[in-house]
Amino acid sequence: MKGMLDLETLARLVEAGEIDTVLVCFPDLQGRLLGKRVTGHFFLDSVVEETHACNYLLTVDMEMEPVPGYQAASWDLGYGDFIIKPDMNTLRRIPWLDGTALVIGDILDHHHEPVPHAPRNILKRQLARLAERGWTAYVASELEFYMLDETFESAREKRYHGMKYASWYSEDYHIFQTTKEEGLIRALRNNMDACGIPIETSKGEWGPGQEEINFKYAEALDMADRHSIYKNGAKEIAFLQGKAISFMAKIGDELAGNSCHLHSSLWDRETNTPLFYDRDTEHGMSKLFRHYLAGQLALAKEMTYCFAPNINSYKRFQSGTFAPTKTAWSLDNRTAGFRVITGGAGTRIECRIPGADCNPYLAFAATLAAGLYGIDNELELPAAFEGNMYAAKRVPDVPKTLREALAAFKKSKVLRAAFGEAVVGHYVHAGEWEQHEYDRRVTDWELIRNFERA
Repeated sequence: MKGMLDLETLARLVEAGEIDTVLVCFPDLQGRLLGKRVTGHFFLDSVVEETHACNYLLTVDMEMEPVPGYQAASWDLGYGDFIIKPDMNTLRRIPWLDGTALVIGDILDHHHEPVPHAPRNILKRQLARLAERGWTAYVASELEFYMLDETFESAREKRYHGMKYASWYSEDYHIFQTTKEEGLIRALRNNMDACGIPIETSKGEWGPGQEEINFKYAEALDMADRHSIYKNGAKEIAFLQGKAISFMAKIGDELAGNSCHLHSSLWDRETNTPLFYDRDTEHGMSKLFRHYLAGQLALAKEMTYCFAPNINSYKRFQSGTFAPTKTAWSLDNRTAGFRVITGGAGTRIECRIPGADCNPYLAFAATLAAGLYGIDNELELPAAFEGNMYAAKRVPDVPKTLREALAAFKKSKVLRAAFGEAVVGHYVHAGEWEQHEYDRRVTDWELIRNFERA
């Protein structure tokens, strides 16, 4: 694939002086890429086998604060190292950075065993469960973001108030307005294509300055890697152009949220044929598909934390904004939490619950675990919902707060069995810390509402 490298090609490019730096990365709890910049010759001499990093990096919050209370790593345990083992299938050239390649690694302990709570390992565990059945999962994520005529520095200096967005009106599918933004968006499309992340489309979204870029579907691990590289790269490319972009789930009260619609389907590994389509059934939905979707519905509340990991994530779930508030399914209905798209090999589920702030490895892993739960227990699919789901009665809600979602995740016997007790405990602790940090802060809303009048 265009942009991808093998070890022999990398060695040749390093020898020729065309690549001098290799980014050795891994996703953290938030789905961000962390890692090291390694000289090309040192990567080939040593790091190609492994390198080390401090194990506190899978305990930090968004502020890089070493959060106390984890069982896996702490001050009491001395914050030792873990191993980053490069996955050479992810090696690629990064065209927007001079002389640079990138590789994503797996996190291993000192016995070279996978660290269970590392996001990539959580997803790989679910993919191994599929492989035992002779299946694989294809996934696509649709990421939305806001583009601003600001730098990241100027936005921070304004404390993120009064920022200038790339547009002043809703630009959903607008060609003229997106032409104004094409300098950055074209660079995103072409640079991603050039580094092995095939792009299908870009379009204006519902908010002013809001854009969406869609990737070509891929196997789940590959897609999660592409998703993380894209988010990091999009910010870098924007920075290099003197722009700022944000994947924050809800950037303003009056603005549409940033979604990450998650499309998934199961395929036969040996024959590479889809398993969700059956021409002889209603809507072409196979029995396997119906059980898989039933599992999604059954665990929707329990897995929402994997889709919406931050306080801010839950402010996106507002009626009439194209973000879901209910967890029922429907055929080609954008008010539903689960939108079913039918038609031959493309038969799939679009889960509309995740926000653009989700960790793709966790979101994909939870999706597959829920689907397998439905399949293994042959869950029956309830009838499809029709009409405006925002106005629906007696339909389960998407959790409204991080507290609610965390409580459901914490109690989930299914996800504990799928991920492991220690893994669920690790991420519950991360969520509880996020809630604790928010609870002790005084917000602008409180000051405006109460400073004079309380």
